[in-house]
Amino acid sequence: MAAPEAWRARSCWFCEVAAATTMEATSREAAPAKSSASGPSAPPALFELCGRAVSAHMGVLESGVWALPGPILQSILPLLNIYYLERIEETALKKGLSTQAIWRRLWDELMKTRPSSLESVTCWRAKFMEAFFSHVLRGTIDVSSDKRLCDQRFSPLLHSSRHVRQLTICNMLQGATELVAEPNRRVLETLASSLHTLKFRHLLFSDVAAQQSLRQLLHQLIHHGAVSQVSLYSWPVPESALFILILTMSAGFWQPGPGSLPCRLCGEASRGRAPSRDEGSLLLGSRRPRRDAAERCAAALMATRRKSEVKQVPRALPTSRVTRRSTQESLTIGGTDSKRELYPPATSYEASGTKQPSSAPTAASSSTSSKRAPASSVSQPKPLKRFKRATGKKGPRTRQGSGAESEDLYDFVFIVAGEKEDGEEMEIGEVACGALDGSDPSCLGLPALEASQRFRSISTLELFTVPLSTEAALTLCHLLSSWVSLESLTLSYNGLGSNIFRLLDSLRVLSGQAGCRLRALHLSDLFSPLPILELTRAIVRALPLLRVLSIRVDHPSQRDNPAVPENAGPPGHIIGDEEIPENCLEQLEMGFPRGAQPAPLLCSVLKASGSLQQLSLDSATFASPQDFGLVLQTLKEYNLSLKRLSFHDMNLADCQSEVLFLLKNLTLQEITFSFCRLFEKRPAQFLPEMVAAMKGNSTLKGLRLPGNRLGNAGLLALADVFSEDSSSSLCQLDISSNCIKPDGLLEFAKRLERWGRGAFGHLRLFQNWLDQDAVTAREAIRRLRATCHVVSDSWDSTQAFADYVSTM
Repeated sequence: MAAPEAWRARSCWFCEVAAATTMEATSREAAPAKSSASGPSAPPALFELCGRAVSAHMGVLESGVWALPGPILQSILPLLNIYYLERIEETALKKGLSTQAIWRRLWDELMKTRPSSLESVTCWRAKFMEAFFSHVLRGTIDVSSDKRLCDQRFSPLLHSSRHVRQLTICNMLQGATELVAEPNRRVLETLASSLHTLKFRHLLFSDVAAQQSLRQLLHQLIHHGAVSQVSLYSWPVPESALFILILTMSAGFWQPGPGSLPCRLCGEASRGRAPSRDEGSLLLGSRRPRRDAAERCAAALMATRRKSEVKQVPRALPTSRVTRRSTQESLTIGGTDSKRELYPPATSYEASGTKQPSSAPTAASSSTSSKRAPASSVSQPKPLKRFKRATGKKGPRTRQGSGAESEDLYDFVFIVAGEKEDGEEMEIGEVACGALDGSDPSCLGLPALEASQRFRSISTLELFTVPLSTEAALTLCHLLSSWVSLESLTLSYNGLGSNIFRLLDSLRVLSGQAGCRLRALHLSDLFSPLPILELTRAIVRALPLLRVLSIRVDHPSQRDNPAVPENAGPPGHIIGDEEIPENCLEQLEMGFPRGAQPAPLLCSVLKASGSLQQLSLDSATFASPQDFGLVLQTLKEYNLSLKRLSFHDMNLADCQSEVLFLLKNLTLQEITFSFCRLFEKRPAQFLPEMVAAMKGNSTLKGLRLPGNRLGNAGLLALADVFSEDSSSSLCQLDISSNCIKPDGLLEFAKRLERWGRGAFGHLRLFQNWLDQDAVTAREAIRRLRATCHVVSDSWDSTQAFADYVSTM
């Protein structure tokens, strides 16, 4: 009897609230009301008045409201503001109540945008709160404009931050400064544990303060947080310093900005333990390699140069270059700016005018010293060499503030980029002493190695429509060579050009690192200095452990590109005629430029990919149907694990026998022929042959035929696949954009009913001519839904008039 008594007690409490609310409403009604042109409105219901009163006093009544019976609570939920509605979610679920409809209505009324049709919203509360956080942060929504958003007892940012899984920073880094401000410290701490994806869209030039705020924000969210993905979108003219800052922070490198306070979390992590020589390798984790001497030296140089203003003096051309063999080949191939030369920077004692230290650096070991070029007899060591920024200015200038910070970023990249690959030692000329091997960095006035640290890094990097200059490409390539935590890399329309050779070099070095986790690479661009199949072969050779490779080139390559010095070809170690070693590819997607493709090159990739499960060829053209048949024969013999095969925008009108071979001999689960002109020639003869092949194929589960002008006759022929004498297990059929009319669809539905095969899965009917007879189309769809799940649309078939004329 305890539960009914508690229920009566809560009901009595609610009645008391109702009585008080009614008296308050009656006293207000007794007061003279203002005249209204629309006349007096109907008084609210008693229950609604009670709900409003409870909602207005939730600060006092919250615990009592939580204990209300389900039917009463269900009527109060729509009257609560978003803060209490979010807080009461768990209690409502325990009482069997859902708030999803309320959150959806709030989205429609306050956000006033419709989610994408491709997006499947599983939780409207999380979606609303995430969007609400972004709007409040950017100042695009006024919380005081709606009582459902305004409550003095709650902070909008703090209350919604735990629902944020994806944050977008736009334009001039709006929101970064607000997030790192001290009043929002708890907001940032919450974001560090909840945020997984950080996106940058349409970035513009930003000031020093905004970049410093972004530096602290990335340090908190990536190095001490849970952010695993960074994506950059649509940045037509990237600001070099900002771009390099985002990349280096994403890769786990951290150097406090000039004048910034020490990181509290870093201090807590390092408190109570003494720094050691292996500090860098400990921060990298057990799976990450130790930083080499050049990298540590460059990072230390960054820290030193931020301590004071340094005035540069005119510098002479270097006598030797710091270079890596493969990078030197890439520079020879891709060419360099005629205005950009290698200049050695002034060291700290040279720039400040102080005398050099009298003590000479000590060699790390006899074996190391013996491999290096002999130093000059001059006792004064020469400074380190780096790339000079392409500013067009030469001579002395004062480095202050952001200028010093920007230069330090370049120093970090280009000094480190001079490391030797495969364990070979550096050739630094007269500076080839113990400074670069980490034995005594103080010989050049550098701080201790522990001044630079490397923390947690992201696992997914995406660059969409972000043009990469030579400096930016070198930055990315160098970071990639040791970015062992990276699992997925997407480079889409970045204008790499000849920098693709540097990228391949860095990926090859990364693949040789212990613990390399790169398993997915998505690469697309307008042009490529290598033909797409040679580029694919080079990538597969460089990354034999890759699981997913998606590559697209829109225009043919030009080997005789005049931009390449002396028409030099690609390096010999990148392309070659030797066999490709066995790889781990499971998914291969290729988008080809116009022009016939050499089938043997594609076959060589397929032969080395024995684990391939999914293959997609887009816009591929072969010299003859025999070449296409060669590819299919290779799939049959070498790719026994293949489950999904897709062809898009390919002219297969003359390859009907090859298509029949595919259906009869490959044990696939899904085949896609999208806009392949499959039934353009001999449809009356080919369709029955194709249907017969499919009836004997018991492994095929899905067939997608969008854009092949199937028509009513082709659809009715295809219906025979589901006849009683068929052994087909087809359960998914896509016949979108096939000039199908309502009467043909109705006859197709009747045949399925006649054969009684039962539900066979999904049927897609997008962009067909079903609007020509709406009644017949509705009847056909009604009948089809008894046997399968139908997905259609209300498409205007008049848009397909040109296609109709072409089939007459």
